[in-house]
Amino acid sequence: MATPTNFQRSSLDHELKNELKEEENNIEKKKDLTTNPDLFTCMLQIAPADSDPNYIGIRRFLLHRKAESGVLRRKDWRCNGKGYVAYRNYINRPRNWENLQIPSRSSTPGNSGRWITSPSPVSQLLESDSWNSLKDLRSPSQASQALSRTTSFSSNVSDTDDRPRRRSEPAYSFVGMHCIFDQCKAMVTVIKFGHMSSDLLAYGASDGSLTVCSVSMPPSVTKQLIGHSKDVTDFDFSTNNQYIASSSMDKTVRVWDISKGLCIRVIYGVSSQLCIRFHPVNNNFLSAGNAKKEINVFNFSTGRTISKTVVDGEVTAMDHDHTGQLIFCGDGQGCIYTVSMDSHTGALSRTHRNRSSSKHRSAVTTVEYRTFSQLARGPVLLAFTRDGSLSFFSISLEMKGYLTLRCSLKLAARLHSIRAAFCPLLSLEKGEYIVAGSEDANVYFYDLTRPRNTCVNKLQGHGYPVIGIAWNHGENLLASSDFGGTVIVWKRAKTV
Repeated sequence: MATPTNFQRSSLDHELKNELKEEENNIEKKKDLTTNPDLFTCMLQIAPADSDPNYIGIRRFLLHRKAESGVLRRKDWRCNGKGYVAYRNYINRPRNWENLQIPSRSSTPGNSGRWITSPSPVSQLLESDSWNSLKDLRSPSQASQALSRTTSFSSNVSDTDDRPRRRSEPAYSFVGMHCIFDQCKAMVTVIKFGHMSSDLLAYGASDGSLTVCSVSMPPSVTKQLIGHSKDVTDFDFSTNNQYIASSSMDKTVRVWDISKGLCIRVIYGVSSQLCIRFHPVNNNFLSAGNAKKEINVFNFSTGRTISKTVVDGEVTAMDHDHTGQLIFCGDGQGCIYTVSMDSHTGALSRTHRNRSSSKHRSAVTTVEYRTFSQLARGPVLLAFTRDGSLSFFSISLEMKGYLTLRCSLKLAARLHSIRAAFCPLLSLEKGEYIVAGSEDANVYFYDLTRPRNTCVNKLQGHGYPVIGIAWNHGENLLASSDFGGTVIVWKRAKTV
């Protein structure tokens, strides 16, 4: 039998080495795929019962990649102190951007993120406050045409609309980003401004942290409240903004002294605490809803349970009326309950239940009370569920909070517990506006008085699904939080 030559041996060794390298590369690729927690989190999210599994899987994969690229773009661009429109136009810049770009003057302090317009046509094109200016970023020769065309910052205005433009901006227009807080590394689950406050802001995250900020110039983080071991599900400010009461998945309710940054009371429960509110008149009462289908009233001073009532599902959202005599709460089945409360003793009693008309029961993520609406000519209630159902109720105070559905809007279903909010001051001017987060990383504005084209505006800038929404007292600032831990404070345009 012939023995292999030295040349044949060296060629066999070379082939074996190549095969071993290919196997090692395949193993490393498999490790990269299996050790990517973001991808697996995105792929393993629960799908609705009536959805196509192939479509859902592909959509989740694409959303994951979109979110990842959005974060990289946001990190590449320094948003603080820059206009929102400039940021939006930056991420949609033309390919030959480096050749076209002419440096513009730096922004001046006190402009709240709006840029000073530079004299060059190209930089004017990139900083234009026009909704349709993105469609005109094709060549520098079109800059003069883009400058001569001004449109409202609204999603319902088309390029072919030749109607005369109003000089004043619509009530729902925004001039840019006021500031950004991105030090949180977990999903920001809930965000709120202080009671009757324009600059005190706080937000809770899925890592159990609570962050208190000031949005007055210069924006800053004032306190970090650490104590919860799981997701912060809700929190509320006391009337004097001295205390915060928070609820968490770790089955506790905590009361914090904001000025000291300390937890002054812990109330332990037997199930996850999902929502919480201070009594609007008697701040010594705390109302909390939990996963055990209970609404509990706690004494702020002693931490003891004063009263409780049971509903038909997990209590996922709640709000008081302005008198403190009624509690409106939503459960995990999409039902809305009205509960009477004695402001002196804290005693609770169920009065009404409004069943969801949807075939698929979905948890309520938002319940918000408002004292007056021009559409209903009285107090109203907003309810938002995870299946995308947005409901607008009128409230009969004479019948102990009986709810009548005035109008509803069906949006796309949500995978996360995304919230919505009233726009009270905007609605006093004209329309009935609602603002809500979304899975596509945008903030949407809806006018419920419109039979068609209810979406009137959207804000772009987040890289992940937008979870929380909150207005300040003057309603000139809107705060939004996302799945990636970023909080953006938007500045509304002044209307003439």
